Amino acid sequence: MTISHHPPEDLLADFAIGALDAAEQLVVGVHVADCPRCRRFVRAVEQLAGASLEAIPPVAMADSAFDAVMARIDSRPKAAPQINEAAGADPELTDLPELVKRCKIGKRRRVAPGLSMRPILLSGAGPSRAFLLRAEPGTRMLEHSHSGTELTLVLHGSFSHDGGRYGPGDFDYGDDEVDHRPIVGDEGPCLCLVAMTGDLRMHGLLGRLISPFVRL
Repeated sequence: MTISHHPPEDLLADFAIGALDAAEQLVVGVHVADCPRCRRFVRAVEQLAGASLEAIPPVAMADSAFDAVMARIDSRPKAAPQINEAAGADPELTDLPELVKRCKIGKRRRVAPGLSMRPILLSGAGPSRAFLLRAEPGTRMLEHSHSGTELTLVLHGSFSHDGGRYGPGDFDYGDDEVDHRPIVGDEGPCLCLVAMTGDLRMHGLLGRLISPFVRL
């Protein structure tokens, strides 16, 4: 796998220190798992953060502090391992990254001609929502921007826009300053893992007409 497009460094740094919400952490984490370059960057940030913590003078704790923490841990209900039954039963979901297979994935629904999505249900709270987005070969999306952010990781297939061609492992970042019109490659369906805040902003008369019916 040749990866040409990567997350911005500030996003990778936030991933390294755990500052992203659950949906963003998932998308960036899947990319980092397959990208040696980004793993090296994340490891460097983690080491820097660890060195900074070691430089902080220790603070004395009350004698009962450890016992109190352990009591809270012991009192928590033990969560059963989550098994995604859909990933084993649905052929479309059998070749997903391991991090995604562990998630609960909802049913597919059509959102526009040539486009369908499956929500990914995460336990962590946050403004972003995660989903799998599938586009049929040759699909041309209308030009649009976003009212929030969009983190897109290509799992299978490809798409192109003004930023170049994006294939498996490539990461695309969009926000309210980015206008694009992705075109899916003809070699097969394109499946992407997406974390998004806000909504799509369709441009042009046709875009404004169908915008109320397109919900991701």
